[in-house]
Amino acid sequence: MNKELKWLKIALPLAFAVGILWWMYRGIRWEELHDALSHQMSWTWMLLSMPFGVLAQVLRGMRWRQLLAPTGERPRLSTCIHAVFLSYASSLVVPRVGEVLRCGVLRRYDGTNFSRSVGTVVTERIVDTVLILALSFLTFLTQIPVFLTFFRRTGVSLGGMLDSFTPTGYLVTAACGVLAVLGIVLLGRRFRFFSHSKAVLTDLSEGLLSVRDVRQPLLFTLYSLGIWLCYYLHFYLTFFCFDFTAGLGPLSALVAFVVGTFAVLVPTPNGAGSWHFAVKTVLVLYGVEQTAGALFVLIVHTLQTLLVALLGLWSVAALALRKK
Repeated sequence: MNKELKWLKIALPLAFAVGILWWMYRGIRWEELHDALSHQMSWTWMLLSMPFGVLAQVLRGMRWRQLLAPTGERPRLSTCIHAVFLSYASSLVVPRVGEVLRCGVLRRYDGTNFSRSVGTVVTERIVDTVLILALSFLTFLTQIPVFLTFFRRTGVSLGGMLDSFTPTGYLVTAACGVLAVLGIVLLGRRFRFFSHSKAVLTDLSEGLLSVRDVRQPLLFTLYSLGIWLCYYLHFYLTFFCFDFTAGLGPLSALVAFVVGTFAVLVPTPNGAGSWHFAVKTVLVLYGVEQTAGALFVLIVHTLQTLLVALLGLWSVAALALRKK
């Protein structure tokens, strides 16, 4: 049974992502993709965007190490960074598995208490959630007309949801619900051992509350803001790769960034499918032609996913050469 569940965790999100991508690109001629890569895209801007993707993960590793310090854990900075690289790369195969994997990396190579590190990861996610909600609120205030149009066209508004849903829309919604329930069940199974040990619960709570005792709160805040600024620049600079997005401006990129951030919550590998659909819809609202928008999100997501995979492979090699 456990073996079947493991395969299901991989196959179901992957099948869902493939289904959305097939639906989005079923009418695209691949000659158009080749032409976009060969003649329309500025590789200079794409390459300039990549260091910000790396820096965001490096800052995450630095912030994580700072958060671990109040619990009495002192892992090496390089181990924290490699663990973050591996967590993102592993999530390309099994969504959400990276959060547990990176705690395991610290335990194996630096002897860090697993339960405490899990607690700090949860705290990290809470901090990130607060930041992205605040960013979303500010973005919504500045771009209310765009968001209202987005809600109307995608059927999110309560009044028009049922009328605008097609059979495909019902199917996608049902699939998202099944994936969400499955994710909750699997997460509960993964952490059920916490209820079996008082010592483990104590260590977990220490990790959760570690943010109260961070020695340099200003530095922690700067790390947190820097992470999301780098994520945004990693995405925004790709707008200059194409003529049809270069003139949209930073606010339109911010809208697409915020919507895409929520889209990756759907448990598919690196948000594949859901991110493509959400960001392309925003681009279309700003006047980008449908095919151009679809090609943009496909190219950007593929190259940024390749970067995540390469960082993961590099960390695997680096850790393999290190003594336990």
